[in-house]
Amino acid sequence: MAAATSLREELNGAEKGGPEHDAQVFGEVTDLFLSNFDRLSESQIAAVDGVLAQLIARVAAESLIELSEELATIEQAPRQTVRNLAFHDDVQVAGPVLRHSVCLSDQDLLEIARSRSQQHRLAISDRKALNEALTDALMRFGDVNVSNALARNAGARFSECGYATLVGRAERDEALAEKLGLRLDIPGNLLRELIGKVADVVRARFLTASRPVARKKAPGAAAAAAPAAAPRKAIDYTKAYNEVVALNRTGKLNDSTVNRFAVRGEYDLVVAALALKADVKVEAIEPFLEPERVYGLIVACKAARLSWSTTTMIVRMRPNCPPSTDRELEQCVAIYESLLLSVAQWTIRFGSDRILGKKSEPVPAVAVSGKR
Repeated sequence: MAAATSLREELNGAEKGGPEHDAQVFGEVTDLFLSNFDRLSESQIAAVDGVLAQLIARVAAESLIELSEELATIEQAPRQTVRNLAFHDDVQVAGPVLRHSVCLSDQDLLEIARSRSQQHRLAISDRKALNEALTDALMRFGDVNVSNALARNAGARFSECGYATLVGRAERDEALAEKLGLRLDIPGNLLRELIGKVADVVRARFLTASRPVARKKAPGAAAAAAPAAAPRKAIDYTKAYNEVVALNRTGKLNDSTVNRFAVRGEYDLVVAALALKADVKVEAIEPFLEPERVYGLIVACKAARLSWSTTTMIVRMRPNCPPSTDRELEQCVAIYESLLLSVAQWTIRFGSDRILGKKSEPVPAVAVSGKR
């Protein structure tokens, strides 16, 4: 690393040597760092930083792009060099470190979000984790592409105001609405607002779609990877369907009966009852027992005219499903209480048609103004 001192001395006269000299020094120091970064001391990295940071403005973008890509995932990267790359006008240079580097401070990222281009903001929006202050700034200065990137980023955290802003924008942006509807952390009150703002088809898509599963974590425990779910065994629902049809004919297929099916774990009867009461095929209801489709299960229960008490029991007792988190239950309540009966019935038919590969009919006008 004694060479770093002489390289720094060379740098003082680099302007006299011109671009070729700059490129030579830049290449030598870059190679030196990348070949030894895991063995360098802080003072040695600082020496490299003193050289590279000054050359950023005097080296061709092609070389800077390569350096940015290399430094983006190195924790010991020279910090001023990374910062200068992040502020570079060319987003191809700035992008890699904006997306991945841990060497950028939150203050650096906030400054870039406020002062640089939409492409810079879009790159920041892809970071693995974003705090509320950053997402607030990105939404304040960002365009529709930034909003959509933030909404699909599971590691982005939003303030109440930030979420309210996204929900407001989702009224005019179907893609954003669908991304928001599938987020695990959206508060129940804002999910309720989103359900009321968006078009029927958009709402039906995210309510019946597969979404990630939030899992409860013991206090102080690290997040554990969820075990792969065992494939659901094929079930012949003929007997169960005939049984619920018979109960229905005698007026005995009521709320308490379905509740009892759930308590006993008789989910072949639960599925058959929901299908009969919601007027869809059992093949369309069965997927909603999967952990990733709890929203669709809530819609099916509402469409079947089941009470919230019975709906909760059906959700809680699903076989091979993790316990619902408090936030997920809050979201489920919001869905159940927000949907008109006619909207729930149309939505579950829409989901049924998607699952079975059919074309859905338009939502009837009564779905907007009918009673729950």
